[in-house]
Amino acid sequence: MNRWLTEAVPRGRVAAFRTLIYLFVAADLVIFTPWVRTRVSVPGDLYQPLLIGRLLPLPTPTETLVTVIFWALLLLALLAATGRAPRLLGWAVCALYLEWMIIAMSYGKVDHDRFGLLVALAVLPTAGRARHGDTTGTEAGGWALRVTQIAVICTYFLAAFAKLRFGGLDWLTGSVLARAIIRRGTDLADLIAQVPYLLIVAQFGIVAFELLSPVVFFLPPRWRLAMVGFFYSFHAVTIATITISFAPHLAAMTSFLPLERVRPLVWARRLVGRDSPDDAPPADPTDADPVPTGQGPAGAGAEPALDGQAPALGRPLGP
Repeated sequence: MNRWLTEAVPRGRVAAFRTLIYLFVAADLVIFTPWVRTRVSVPGDLYQPLLIGRLLPLPTPTETLVTVIFWALLLLALLAATGRAPRLLGWAVCALYLEWMIIAMSYGKVDHDRFGLLVALAVLPTAGRARHGDTTGTEAGGWALRVTQIAVICTYFLAAFAKLRFGGLDWLTGSVLARAIIRRGTDLADLIAQVPYLLIVAQFGIVAFELLSPVVFFLPPRWRLAMVGFFYSFHAVTIATITISFAPHLAAMTSFLPLERVRPLVWARRLVGRDSPDDAPPADPTDADPVPTGQGPAGAGAEPALDGQAPALGRPLGP
């Protein structure tokens, strides 16, 4: 179990995930949750803090407090996205964003799509330093990504549990999706709703997929990526039909992806013809002077390295 939890991943994957998560936090403040700043206009006696807010305890939000948190969190998240001071900036962003969410969710509505993101913010500072493109394995980074993955899957599984706990079998056979379409459906949803019993089938399918989501951990890597792709397609359909966004959850779910392969800065340099030496493609072996068998540095009788193939990028010559 410990080996599975701490399975090493490339440091480049951790660096890319860290950058993505902290950039999402900055975007969240200005795109998805700027309405939190309006909470200061709500009477203080309507503030009913979550359990964690009562245990700490945290102050009732004021205009000054919310404004300071907003600007400090925005600045620190952008700095943390650079990968500098990962522990100091990471813990600061985690604490400030947690308070931001406590303020947001202490007025009667709690969104479950933030769970994976909050877990990611809590574990990323423990991953240590990581550089984009670094292929060196890291168990600390692997643990951070694995815990985030577990939180993402728990979001699905516990959502199904809550549906059956509070809605019972009526959630499966009732008019849950029909009401959602009436309230906030799109033209596409209106077309789907006209198909007899399709919404009931969809409700059974949603609960089944959420209950079976832990299967993703038992699949081979290729099939695991395919299942994660299905998760993303499910949310794409959700947005296209009933306009419900799970953006924080989708950001956390990138912990399943090989993000070390995504290097936009390298791609941009290649587009403008400014490849760095580290990014240059391997030399064509036909351009090199042939080395007679037995005359190479390995001594007489040595075979050509890697059957005459050029060494892979970033790897030493030989097996």
